[in-house]
Amino acid sequence: MMDYLFLVGAIHLFACPFTKVEESFNLQAMHDIIFHKWNLTEYDHLEFPGVVPRTFVGPLAVTLILSPVTTLFEITNIFSTNKFVCQYLVRAALGCCVLLCFKQLQKSVKDIFGEGVALWFLVLTASQYHFMFYLSRPLPNIMALPLVLLAVTNWLKQEHVYLISYSAVAVIIFRFELAIFLGIIILSEIIYGHISFMRALKLGIISSLCALLVTVIIDSVFWNRLIWPEGEVFWFNAIMNKSSEWGTSPFLWYWYSALPRALGASITLIPAGIIGEKRTKLVTLPAAIFVFMLSFLPHKELRFIIYTFPLFNISIAVACNKMWINRHKSMTRWAASVYIVLHIIINIILSCILLRVASDNYPGGVAVSRLHRLVSPENQVHVYIDNLPAQTGVSRFTEINKNWIYNKTENLASGSTDYLIFSHLLLEAKSKYSPNLKPFTHSHEILDIIDGFSHIHFNYNSFPPFRIKSKPMIFILKKIIVSTNITENDTSTLIESAHKLVKKKRIVKKITSDNFSITENVIHSEISETVSEENLIPAENINEVNLLEPVDGVAKDSENKTFSNENSESFTDVKDM
Repeated sequence: MMDYLFLVGAIHLFACPFTKVEESFNLQAMHDIIFHKWNLTEYDHLEFPGVVPRTFVGPLAVTLILSPVTTLFEITNIFSTNKFVCQYLVRAALGCCVLLCFKQLQKSVKDIFGEGVALWFLVLTASQYHFMFYLSRPLPNIMALPLVLLAVTNWLKQEHVYLISYSAVAVIIFRFELAIFLGIIILSEIIYGHISFMRALKLGIISSLCALLVTVIIDSVFWNRLIWPEGEVFWFNAIMNKSSEWGTSPFLWYWYSALPRALGASITLIPAGIIGEKRTKLVTLPAAIFVFMLSFLPHKELRFIIYTFPLFNISIAVACNKMWINRHKSMTRWAASVYIVLHIIINIILSCILLRVASDNYPGGVAVSRLHRLVSPENQVHVYIDNLPAQTGVSRFTEINKNWIYNKTENLASGSTDYLIFSHLLLEAKSKYSPNLKPFTHSHEILDIIDGFSHIHFNYNSFPPFRIKSKPMIFILKKIIVSTNITENDTSTLIESAHKLVKKKRIVKKITSDNFSITENVIHSEISETVSEENLIPAENINEVNLLEPVDGVAKDSENKTFSNENSESFTDVKDM
């Protein structure tokens, strides 16, 4: 049965292979570890560190697990054909880590509550959407999830050394708020006399110091300074309370929105599980207290409480098993057994709908993939990626052509000469008449329009009684400019823009300070950071601009140099899909 859980996880992965901005740090880190190894100067986080730092321990662990496969792929040159394959691999490796730890939890449930409960536990988890959707996503929460599952497993098995050790590593390295969740579990063990306070304190201090030493050593190397990433995140979120800048939700949001969506129709069976089996109270109570305490924080996201879903499902599985076993004893119990089967079907239907919606929620990833299909790989392309595409699917794994330049520079003024150095643009817009597309009316053509999820439209006269609606979100533009007069002021702006935007070993040539035009050659060739007035051909010798041809006598050194500004939001977490 556990194999079906891996199958469901794979379906979610392949249906939504792209990632969003809150996943970008771990994803970019895994890319850089695999492809740049110890060449830290090429790492994305040094140029775009985000508001708060994140730990490299999780990405490093996943890439080490995957290293035999990635090494084989490098030897066989598979990555040179399509580097995006590697994004599937790192996500699959993370998902397998989560599911293997979940399997250990399921075995503990089987030992304590019986085989029937363990089977229902698997069925419930597979039928619900959010746990299966998130388990392969490189979020900080998911990096910590395997450790949390192992800690809960050892809690049920009453193995306190492992419980406290896994808890310390999860808290100190990955997610500080887990001190509440796992602390409640450990405190309950102390209250019930299963472990003494002094022994728990001793184990906690030793484990925490070891975890702290690991993260400080590893992350100080990657960040090039003495650092404890999760400590800085805790200070930013809890002490300075800056996480609320990324949105706030009502106090009861977890109870009326997040949990019903995460557990589906199964949430109705939690009371029955608690009433029918005394042991489920001990399992459910820490999860409920954790959700209650997190409700005081103004910034809320469903993934913040993902660790509680398995505990709630244990209680629900106990209720389902009891109703199913007793289904022949009365009509009421038979009706109850019918309900538990129907609620699983409801969960599956809800999961299919949500997965279909999610598949339309990554227009940036679709846009960059579409661009690679529309433009010949032999063409020399310099593509600008706007904020929305960068947040909804574009990553370094999607930069599959080593001869192209991918630029995600932020805050370019709409219609400015900065855009003239790009051959293609991926721009956010609602229609071709949007104000931000107006400056490109005569200089660019629309290659394609990428739609994204808009809303669900209900129509009870049709079947199914709803439709998933999409709307234009990203436009793919190609430069077609033939002749445009530019003033002397515009020339200096263009030179300055080239200096500013193209930073990594590019070359600028043939810029005149007189009246000139920009030929279609602007879209071909690459630019160097070594731009200087000495490299420029005198104006009297030339009547056109070509920003992208190499200067005579200066080596063209742009191979394998790309830009990436996956500025991973604040890494303080933003709203889930």
